[in-house]
Parts: sequence; structure tokens; C-alpha cells
Amino acid sequence: MRMKTRQEGLHPRPGRETRIPLISKKLCALATAAALSLAGCASPSSPEPARGAAPASVPAGPLVIERQGSFFIGGRDLRSDTLSALPAFASTGTIVVDQMYVRYQVPAAAHHLPMVLIHGCCLTGKSWETTPDGRMGWDEYFVRMGHPTYVIDQASRGRSAVDPTAIVGARTGRAAAPQLPNVFAAGREGAWTIFRFGPEYPKAYDGLQFPLEAQDELWKQMVPDWSAALPVPNPTVPALSALARKIGPAVLVSHSQSGIYPFQALALDKAGVAGVVAIEPGSCPAADGDMRPYVGTPALLLFGDFVDRSTGWWAPRFKACQAFAQAVNRAGGRIEVVRLPEVGFRGNSHMIMQDRNSLEVAGWLSGWIARNVERGS
Repeated sequence: MRMKTRQEGLHPRPGRETRIPLISKKLCALATAAALSLAGCASPSSPEPARGAAPASVPAGPLVIERQGSFFIGGRDLRSDTLSALPAFASTGTIVVDQMYVRYQVPAAAHHLPMVLIHGCCLTGKSWETTPDGRMGWDEYFVRMGHPTYVIDQASRGRSAVDPTAIVGARTGRAAAPQLPNVFAAGREGAWTIFRFGPEYPKAYDGLQFPLEAQDELWKQMVPDWSAALPVPNPTVPALSALARKIGPAVLVSHSQSGIYPFQALALDKAGVAGVVAIEPGSCPAADGDMRPYVGTPALLLFGDFVDRSTGWWAPRFKACQAFAQAVNRAGGRIEVVRLPEVGFRGNSHMIMQDRNSLEVAGWLSGWIARNVERGS
């Protein structure tokens, strides 16, 4: 079944796009209608949800999509004579670096803005997929809610290839060791406190929403981070700007390390960016800088719980992001700063999209986007 949407023609159809006849046309229509009905209905006996929370019924049944696929955006050719130290492979040639991988699903009867989900440090787009304890991830949730959903791997992360030339150069003696890329990995002991699972490894905060019984699945998701070895700005930023122009108007949803990327993309070009949701941004633009790029684009800075207990890391970052939001609003912009306990959600970690109440938070976020972004677009 192919249902025309208002985004028709804007979503990429690379090469051999995949169109999936998941179920018969009649059943597809019935399933779509049922899913949309469930999204707006709750049992009369259901308890009153937290203010702004998702309905008790998350859209269920068959996942009905019009199309899905993947592509790369951005990138540049690099000619090098240090591509390989192995005799079987030529050391000289041309490769592509700094590209960004994008995976997408467009639901049948799409009726909301596209969303771009951008992962943080030491992780990949897997952050937004099935949670460590096996529940529905935000990528599926927002498709079920009618959003075309795009999940990216940052440049030099996941399925976005790294540049090996400095490593090969050092191995073959053509470059000195200090020229090796500054790559790092985050151990679980350090990540524990940054993710605000507890004050120190392996102690947990009382009421923590993250499913610690499945933490091993989170640690498997973590990968080496090449961001410190990349050009400035991070190649992910212009790639996001290009993606927004390609599929937009779209909402850019960032997390942690990537929290600042949508704002940097706005500074490059506002075209295609309908709104920004920065989840627990690791940094925000300076409050004493030029606020003009951010005026006119509604934005949300969303934080979880236990922020004040992270005095050496998250408390000062929250304060700096508050100052940025205040500066934008004084200049005529629209940025809202929200801590989840203020709207009825307690115990959330830094990994909000994987917490036990992740879908309730996603429901609240969906409502915020509808009120603050879509109604004005």
C-alpha cells in the first residue's frame, strides 16, 4: 500500500529503495487506523498519567511502513599513499572520509514532521533502537506515531567509515607517533557517573529508571570515539545541515556529545530545520555569542534527574545551557529548558531513551513537538 504524504518527494529514494508489502492493502489500512486510534485512547480505568505523559496504550500491532532504506550524506575524497600496510592491498588510492550514514523509515499515513535522531559520545545510532532490556526504542516509537524517522551514525562512527591513513602512516614509518589520531574509549566505570546511574561505580541512585539488570547490553553498544581526531566543525554538523535541507522541514533530536550539533547546523544554514530537541546536551553555544542563528527556531533542552548531584559534570553544564537559553529568549527566540522531574518523570538517567519510562517520556516529547514546532510550521 502506498499512501501519499505531505512529505512526498522530499524523502530520499536511493538506488533500489525497499518498499515492503507488510500486509494486505485492506489489513494495512485497518492496522494503521487501529494504531492511530490506540495512540489517542486509554482505558477508562487507567490511572491519571504524569502531566504530559504518553497515553497508557502505545501504538501496537503491525508496524506499517511505506518505505525504508539507508544512504550516506556528506563526505569528501581523500587521495593517500598510506591506505594499507598489507602487501595484498595497494597503499595508494582514493577513499571517501567524513561521510555520515543515515537509516530511515517512513510510516504509511505519515502525518508528523520527520525526526533525525543523533547519538552521543562513544555510541552509535543503536542508542535509539531496541533498549538494552528489549523494549521498543524511540526509532520505532516515533515511526508508529507518524513521524518519518532518520537515525544517523556520526562521521567516523559505526557505519560511517574512519580515516585510517595516519595509523597506516605511523605503522609504515612514514609518520611519527604523535601524528596518530587521538582516539578514545569510555570504560563503564567512568561512564557510570556520566550517565548518572549513581554517585560511583557500581552504586545506583535510589529510584533510578535505567534497567541496570541489562547493563551488559549497554556496554556492548559502546565504541571507540574518533571525534577528537576530526576536523572542526565536526563533519557530522554540515552533514546534518544537508540532511535537513534534503528531507525537511525536520526536527533534529540530539543527545549528549551531539547536543550542540543542531545549533551549529543552524549557524550554518537554517533551511530545513523546523525545531531542535537537545537531550542532555554536553555543551551549548556560549551565552555571550551571536544569538541570531537560533532565533526563530523553537528548541527544547531536556534533562533527566539527579543533575544537581553531578556537581563536577552535569550541574555546570546545565547552568551553562540555561544561560544560553536565556540569552536566546532575550533576543526574541524560543528555547525551553525542562528537567523531567518538573513534568512528573522521576529517576531518569542520562540515557533517557533507554530508561524504563522511555516511551512515556517519548509521548511527552511528541506532545511538546506538536505544540511548539508543528503548529507553527
